[in-house]
Amino acid sequence: MTARLRETLHAAADVPAYPVYERALATARRSRRRAVLVAVAVLVLVALTGAVLPLTRTPAADPAASVDASLPDRIALPPLGALHVTDRPRLGPASVIFSGQAPRLQGSDEDGVVGVVSADSDRYRIFPMGYEAPVGEQVILSPDGRFVARPAGSENDPRVDVIDLVTGHTRQLHSTVANSVWTTPKAWSPDGSQLVVDDSVPNDPTRSTYRRVLNIVTLDGERWTQLADAAQQPIFGAPVAFAPGGARVAYQIGRTVTVADKDGRTLSSFELPAESWLAGKGAWTTDGALTLISRKAGTTDWSLRRVDPANGREAAPLLLPGVAGVTAIRLLGSGPDGSALVVAYQPEPLSPDRFDQPLELDQRTHYSNVRSVRVLALTPDATAPRTLMTAPEQILAVDVADDVVSAGRTRDANPPGGVGGRFWGWGILITLVIAGIGVYLNRSGLALWLDDRRVRRAHRAAQK
Repeated sequence: MTARLRETLHAAADVPAYPVYERALATARRSRRRAVLVAVAVLVLVALTGAVLPLTRTPAADPAASVDASLPDRIALPPLGALHVTDRPRLGPASVIFSGQAPRLQGSDEDGVVGVVSADSDRYRIFPMGYEAPVGEQVILSPDGRFVARPAGSENDPRVDVIDLVTGHTRQLHSTVANSVWTTPKAWSPDGSQLVVDDSVPNDPTRSTYRRVLNIVTLDGERWTQLADAAQQPIFGAPVAFAPGGARVAYQIGRTVTVADKDGRTLSSFELPAESWLAGKGAWTTDGALTLISRKAGTTDWSLRRVDPANGREAAPLLLPGVAGVTAIRLLGSGPDGSALVVAYQPEPLSPDRFDQPLELDQRTHYSNVRSVRVLALTPDATAPRTLMTAPEQILAVDVADDVVSAGRTRDANPPGGVGGRFWGWGILITLVIAGIGVYLNRSGLALWLDDRRVRRAHRAAQK
């Protein structure tokens, strides 16, 4: 051995040995940790996708499903965590929409929520409003049950949103009325191609008073036809009723009912007697008369009357039973047997108002004065109304699709209970997120546990 080689070997003896086993073990632990974290991330991503887009591969509902539309004999509150109308599977056309002040009809800050019932089954959906908006007055269902129109936007950009229950898409109709701060839908045309909308316009910067503007608007937002422009009054354009075929429209401002054509030209107008109002969206009869609702003085008894739309004079009487003990009624339309279908507002016992005394209609249907609602059939020559649909307390407003009313079909309902699809989706997601956080915080212990298991398995294999 040469002197140079001896010196080299002596120097190498001082170099620390490479920790082969320890480095291999650390590498294995890192690999396992990465695998666990990737698996958790994949599970969370899958759960999030399922929660946000439930059943995304489910095809959209068939619009033809509405041919079997029927009225459920009762409705209930939406399930906790109910799917939204924009979730899949799509709901399709609806038979009923409803709102109120029950816990499941209010959001986290008492924001209004609207419930939607399928046209041919007991499937429920919801959509948030962000504020209280009674259906049938501010949120309205199209005649075929496919669309829901609701007020939306802001003071700087008031609009009406039209939600398609078949596709889940929303169409926005931005107001074209100058200086409008709020736009509300009032009525659908019979073919569902147009809406009557009501705009509120301040008269001065302090907004001490307003004027109101009624327009007929096509769903593409291209054509706005003005019906009225007048000072705000307790009753303004509510209700609005289209005649069959859509050639004429009747609306009430204050104590005056006006009949106009589809181009906005006034055809006639007449004053209403005390304690009488335009009956509702179903106010036109098949023979061209108009229907009023009237309250008998000193009572809470209500009845329907026919008048001539040209002058408001009494027409042939309606041989229909009256409705007693309610704050008001609203006419939805007529069934195939000639029955008039009305929404009856049950009084709130704790209300400070007296309903046997004069009171404006919008006050009579205000949430604070209503305990619940029913849909009644007033059948010709019957002695009393027949209940078609009931609702639990604190469901305070309903609207029914015109096609459901005219078809006259009802069904025994079995509303869903328990919890809805969003509850399960978010529940699974939250569970997986918590599990993922737990795995990450305990990753070192988990890696050691996995290594111990591997060593024990290797030891047992060596002993065999």
